[in-house]
Amino acid sequence: MSISSTSSSHTWRFFRSGGFDQVVISRGADLEHLSELDQKLWTVLNCPTLGLEFDAATTSLLDTDNDGQIRVPELLAAVRWCCARLVDSNLMFAEPGVPLTALKTDDAEGAALYAAAQRVLTYLDKPSDAALTVQDFLDTTKLYAADHFNGDGVVAPQLAQDPQLQQLIQDIIDCLGGVADRSGSQGVNQSLLEQFFQQAAAIVAWQQAGDADDSQLWPLGAETPAAVAALERVQAKVDDYFVRCQLAAFDERAAASLNPDTGVYGSLSNRAIATLDTELAALPLATIDAAAALPLQTGVNPAWADAMQQLLTQVVEPLLGAEPTRTHLSRADWTAVQGLLAPWQAWQAQRPASALHQLPAERLAELAQGHGQADLAALIAEDAAITSFAENVQALEKLCRYQRDLVQLLRNFVSLSDFYQRRQKAIFQAGTLFIDQRSCELVLRVADAAKHASMASFSGCYLLYCTCTRKDQAPLQIVAALTAGDVDYSMAAGRNGVFYDRQGRDWKATVTKVVSQPISVRQAFWSPYKRLAAFIETQINKFAAARDKDIDSKTSAGITQASAQASTQATAKAPAPAAKSSFDIAKFAGIFAAIGLALGAIGTALAALAAGFLALPAWQMPLVLLGVMLLISGPSMLMAAMTLRRRNLGPLLDANGWAVNTRAIINIPFGAALTGVAKLPEHSERALADPYAQPRTRWGFWLLLVVTIVFCAYVWRFGWPLGLL
Repeated sequence: MSISSTSSSHTWRFFRSGGFDQVVISRGADLEHLSELDQKLWTVLNCPTLGLEFDAATTSLLDTDNDGQIRVPELLAAVRWCCARLVDSNLMFAEPGVPLTALKTDDAEGAALYAAAQRVLTYLDKPSDAALTVQDFLDTTKLYAADHFNGDGVVAPQLAQDPQLQQLIQDIIDCLGGVADRSGSQGVNQSLLEQFFQQAAAIVAWQQAGDADDSQLWPLGAETPAAVAALERVQAKVDDYFVRCQLAAFDERAAASLNPDTGVYGSLSNRAIATLDTELAALPLATIDAAAALPLQTGVNPAWADAMQQLLTQVVEPLLGAEPTRTHLSRADWTAVQGLLAPWQAWQAQRPASALHQLPAERLAELAQGHGQADLAALIAEDAAITSFAENVQALEKLCRYQRDLVQLLRNFVSLSDFYQRRQKAIFQAGTLFIDQRSCELVLRVADAAKHASMASFSGCYLLYCTCTRKDQAPLQIVAALTAGDVDYSMAAGRNGVFYDRQGRDWKATVTKVVSQPISVRQAFWSPYKRLAAFIETQINKFAAARDKDIDSKTSAGITQASAQASTQATAKAPAPAAKSSFDIAKFAGIFAAIGLALGAIGTALAALAAGFLALPAWQMPLVLLGVMLLISGPSMLMAAMTLRRRNLGPLLDANGWAVNTRAIINIPFGAALTGVAKLPEHSERALADPYAQPRTRWGFWLLLVVTIVFCAYVWRFGWPLGLL
């Protein structure tokens, strides 16, 4: 670890990892002087608030402009505020918890926080020397209980000490609905209080205007509402009848048209008719006549007979007098009846629309005359006056969150010490992917795999993009970096694995995209031979498939030709002699000669190579073999080494919206630490006898035999090589 000093009195400490110097954040003094650190030495300049294994509530507090990014100024402001509120900034590196003694009280803000912290401890029934933690602020019902002031301007019934005031609050909630306060209970605020008493005053004034002793307003006393209801039930129909009669009196020819056509009754004749039949109710009350007298008992439309009877007994007779000869209602009597009930109807039309009508008139009059409104308004004002308590509680929660989380964020922002020193996972590491007998620790969440891959490919890492699914959970997109081991050609889209997130939950992971890059120099050494073997295998498969297809086509053609010839011979009178296939011996001789020349040339070349190789001294032969292998594998190994040297974390994070300020190298040893390869535990017992193992081939024996024969032929033809003596 090297030590570097800035122009200030603070001495910074750095450690080197990932190919660059990273600042050590381990003391309160480091936080107090963080704003003095050259921003060019910061590892990250901004990071997103989403996709992190970090408390979302804390990132929301840090993101003061709500742009979805945490930037250097926002982080510095949070650090300065914490140092200003704590007696000793070294508390930021302690276990989560802020005791009362850690709060500064030398200014107004500090004193207010201290007083609020005391009240919070009291509400939580915790001793005064206890430390406040984030968990203490999660249940707001304890901090903002309904039976004490909480500064939200909402008063619940439990807060009022006066039973009458409690009943008033409950009446308001029952009639108009309540407002939720910070405790979660329903209460009343100033707006709801004013609305209630405005409606109560309107209802009381309306009720006073309808004095029951007013004979003009109540012509039938308590029976007036029932009389008006009976009148209104038939009012439109009676008016319709008299208008029709007036029209018939105006022109006698209109009477026939104003009465129902006989065809209407024809439509009613073939079905059962009920008194509530809509077609029947649509007909006039009675026969239209210029005499304009409405029958009240006989000659009335059956659908309206009951309603007309109620009109007679509840309205006409009580208002105009009961007469045995009153069998009809004249238009003048109808007008008089309506005039007598019109004041009551007009008063009812002025009835305020309010849910307060459910309260008795006596209760409303009592509230209008009492002082409940003033008392409740004073209680609401008293609660609203201590809004600073709620603000201080929020500030205390922020301080507790910063004390718990801020240093961790700095160690993933100012430096990447969590990632490189591996004391704990970095905030961008989503979990661990198990696939192909290895565990991948460098796993990131991604929102758009295609967009991420366009940038992440510059990292030089072998990447697997996976879709993770779990029952009752939304699908999750991740990218995992394979940084150790070997990868064969079976690693392709569709492979399945298991992903464990930071909460320990397992997800089914399916590979959707592979970004291929070298993983190790050893893999690069064997890759040309693997590609050659794969090429040969592919060509053999293609040749075999082509030959199989050719044989099938020739067989089908032969069967078709034979069938056609048999059919021709059966129908022809004189079958023609079958044509003899010609055999061109010269053609086949040329083919065999060409094959022989090719084999001879290959044999001569191999013999020349073998002769030259065997002519070398014994100590040079391994060097030649090594040189040939390096000539074949060297380019692949060189390219792999160059790629592994530039393999870095930056593009992976940049593709997720980070602004990485340096090249965070993932070298070969560190890559081996990020990807675990399967190995047997120590002191394991291993049985090597496999009853289902493939039978061993004797290709080694045959190869040695061929080499021996070639060597003996060379000695017989050219003599013993002098270089081997």
